[in-house]
Amino acid sequence: MKLQRNGRSKALAIGAMALVSSLSLAACGSDENNTNASGGSSGSPAAAINCGSKPAALISAGSTAQGNAIDVWKNNFGAACSGSSINYGGGGSGAGVQQFNQGKIQFAGSDSALKPAEVEDSKKACTGGQGINLPLVAGLISIVYNVDGVDNLVLDGATTAKIFDSQITKWNDPAIAALNPGAKLPDADIQAVHRTDDSGTNENLTKYFAKVSNGAWSYPAAKAWAGKGGQGANGSAGVAAQVKQVKNSISYAELSYAQSNNLKSAAIATGASKPVEATAANAATTFAKAKIAGTGSDLALTLDYGTKDEGAYPLVLVTYEIVCDKGNKADTLDTLKAFLTYAASDAGQKAIGDTGYVALPKELTDKVNAVIPTLA
Repeated sequence: MKLQRNGRSKALAIGAMALVSSLSLAACGSDENNTNASGGSSGSPAAAINCGSKPAALISAGSTAQGNAIDVWKNNFGAACSGSSINYGGGGSGAGVQQFNQGKIQFAGSDSALKPAEVEDSKKACTGGQGINLPLVAGLISIVYNVDGVDNLVLDGATTAKIFDSQITKWNDPAIAALNPGAKLPDADIQAVHRTDDSGTNENLTKYFAKVSNGAWSYPAAKAWAGKGGQGANGSAGVAAQVKQVKNSISYAELSYAQSNNLKSAAIATGASKPVEATAANAATTFAKAKIAGTGSDLALTLDYGTKDEGAYPLVLVTYEIVCDKGNKADTLDTLKAFLTYAASDAGQKAIGDTGYVALPKELTDKVNAVIPTLA
């Protein structure tokens, strides 16, 4: 089913840092969970958060792409809800899913939906249930670079894939020059940096390569990096730091990391009338046409990495909070519902939209808010 934009969601396509419409804040599981955080005006984070009735400490880990979003949410939630806290360990999507399926954490962040084998493994941790995917953080993968004198780099899928597989090794290579007429590209070696941890960002990037590189990327899409050559770094923060420090370098990271490190982002030639800039608004255009691939309470999405729509940025990712549909720990379930409800709310989405993420379409957050109270 398509997540179509309605009249109020027009703002999403032209300014994704504002939500398409206001969402009603769902109750956290039952009528008993009506303890709202006190203090602050009606527009403050505290006023928007329902803390639930059973404070608890949540332990979680996974995607580093959503790290900046989790920092915003956990700070707001912890400040509003005395006795509750969220400890998010990062570590990459692969590590988060592994720890979740081992029963070590209450939820995992993953930039790729659970695979069938991972769902099966999750049943050990989710007594009587299984892991499900709740999309809560939307963003884009920015191709970040550090090349003196080059401010408006344009790349396409095939050229980018060849760069990250060491098939193109010079910045003045004819393929790059053809996409950037008039640019002063240096006769310098390209320093390509990739993620060394098992990463959903890797998987989303390589899904894009598989779709649009015309065979230049010969490896399966996967969390583990397979490209030849280049330098490695751990996590989104690690690759962003490398690009910031190393001249003539290029890598990929969620937009918020590009912004927080003042890194330049390449525009993508998609086949549209002009290259598409790496902005939240352009990513929102792509998300507005996402399709739900999961069934029941699982809300895994299918994204169109090959979009040629005007103003649609193709290199997008969604981070799922992976939770048990049944079999959650009783002592933390109330707080888990409260935290997820805040994250899916108008206030929660706007809070991370202000830091470079993409506000999810209302049609999708409505579905997430319908699932959260059913968690058991």
